[in-house]
Amino acid sequence: MPIDESVTFTPVRIAVLTVSDTRSLADDRSGDTLVERIEAAGHVVATRYIERDDKDAIVARLHAWIDDPQIDCIITTGGTGVTGRDVTPEALARVQDKEIPGFGELFRWLSYEKIGTSTIQSRATACVARGTYIFALPGSTGAVKDAWDGILVTQLDNRFRPCNFVDLMPRLNER
Repeated sequence: MPIDESVTFTPVRIAVLTVSDTRSLADDRSGDTLVERIEAAGHVVATRYIERDDKDAIVARLHAWIDDPQIDCIITTGGTGVTGRDVTPEALARVQDKEIPGFGELFRWLSYEKIGTSTIQSRATACVARGTYIFALPGSTGAVKDAWDGILVTQLDNRFRPCNFVDLMPRLNER
């Protein structure tokens, strides 16, 4: 699945949200990994924040970023497991217009090749909310690498063929 070099690359403005009760910017390795990969791919990190594992706080942050015209896409890391404090998928469900089920399915398939059946504990998910893509990744650096390298690096590249998420951006709010 090739990159069409005849097409000019369009950088995507991406907000990075780490969901954690314990991390800070000083020790957020997963967030750092994501930022490094976003920038290496030629995209723009529009903003970055660490939000506690609180559904209402996550929803409020997502709404603010969805409404920000300087943000095309939001990628979260953390809070996608099955424990009581893991509420990121529930927060996405409160803001989404359309779920993108194939993202979580493909993520778990890629992850299975590396961590086996432990991938079943991941509730990685994605959606579209008022014209903004949101991808929720697990909080480990390995999971961030798997999601970015195996899915997002190509789907957020407008030159990727046969199709990609970027080409659809102007049509996400069609009625």
